[in-house]
Amino acid sequence: MDIAPLRSAVSGAVLAAEDQGWDAARASHAGVGRPDVIVRVSSLDDVSEAVRFAAASRRVAVVRGGGHSAWCTLDEGVLIDLSALDAVEVVEDSEGGALVRIGGGARWGDVARILSDQGLGISSGDTASVGVGGLTLGGGIGWMVRAWGLAADQLVGAQLVTAEGEVVEVSDASHPDLLWALRGGGGNFGIVTRFDFRAHDLPAVVFAELGLSGDARTLLAALRDVLATAPRELTVTYMDVPAMDPNAPAGATIAACWAGADEDALRAALAPLLAVDGVVENDLAVREYPDILLDHPAPEPDQQMPGFIGGNTLVVDLDEATIDALVAFRESTPASVLFLRSLGGAYGDVPQEATPFPARDATWFAMAGGFDIPGLVDDAERARLASAWAAIEDRGAGVYGNFSTSTDPAFAERIYPTETMARLAAIKTKWDPRNLFARNHNVVPA
Repeated sequence: MDIAPLRSAVSGAVLAAEDQGWDAARASHAGVGRPDVIVRVSSLDDVSEAVRFAAASRRVAVVRGGGHSAWCTLDEGVLIDLSALDAVEVVEDSEGGALVRIGGGARWGDVARILSDQGLGISSGDTASVGVGGLTLGGGIGWMVRAWGLAADQLVGAQLVTAEGEVVEVSDASHPDLLWALRGGGGNFGIVTRFDFRAHDLPAVVFAELGLSGDARTLLAALRDVLATAPRELTVTYMDVPAMDPNAPAGATIAACWAGADEDALRAALAPLLAVDGVVENDLAVREYPDILLDHPAPEPDQQMPGFIGGNTLVVDLDEATIDALVAFRESTPASVLFLRSLGGAYGDVPQEATPFPARDATWFAMAGGFDIPGLVDDAERARLASAWAAIEDRGAGVYGNFSTSTDPAFAERIYPTETMARLAAIKTKWDPRNLFARNHNVVPA
């Protein structure tokens, strides 16, 4: 492959396997990729040129923002690294509110810090190093999901480079079909080089950590009952993990975030839960929003990450049978994890047809899985875990693509309902008929 024309056309760095810095450039949080060439773009024009090169050379375009996507670890393709496009600009919108324009390579921790200095916030994920682009295009469940909805629900516009290398401005007034698709339809339709979000006033948050002991079924039922009537300012997570490292103590905990600085309001909302035997308050304090985002360092490039047998599901009714199935999965496998996050509130206010994201009637997001540790897990155990998880997923109303590490091209069929997939496929046909952007939970052109 002759990359000399590409080197001449872009102002950013173009790296091939023989170049210095290649190994570092192809490593990310998700692991080490093996692309044909890496383009570290430094401008909008660079993105267009890289896309045209990928199309002309008949190679798939691989887009990297934060670098947490497992799709970046596959072989071949033109890897387009957006990390230099990380500008954050706050302007006044037409209604006097705050509009935040964020580059496609920005990461949520940096964005949250800049916005916090101005008393603002956007519903993002819960990890600082996650990219704005990947999280938003997949929907974006985070600490403000009950207060403000998904990250995608706050998206009001975008700048996008098409499969032809052209630049389009996307809004409800211009290309509304494309904006609809970007609100949860993944990276199927082009490369978003700028996201425009509606921001919210957020002087601070109140964050609590609760220790748990006793029967997990009773505790989860109590947590469910509290969230059924809780103010939408409250979002909680439940985490039960094995002993993995000193920074992640084993056992079950609840974390709670209140969108605002009112400690008394969070204490009142949690009071029924704290009255349950086995629930204790370990910490509760006002914090700046960026300070509650997790900061996971990238693994060493040669570190082999264990496999994960399980998945996630969006649960409409967290009834006793579903709770029992989730807890039984965790109890049956010492090296496993169980995680839940509350939904509802603003998340459920959005009509199902307004975005591609599935299951707007879900009240909980649940994830569980066993670690496939070589030498400790055999084929029979793998089959048992897969079967147990499949039964749990069948209880749900949809799957959240951002929490899946699957690179199976057919996985998108598990994310989107049939009617949604048909609409996405029609939009894909219009904007990317050759499926240049296929390194994702792929929507195949109609």
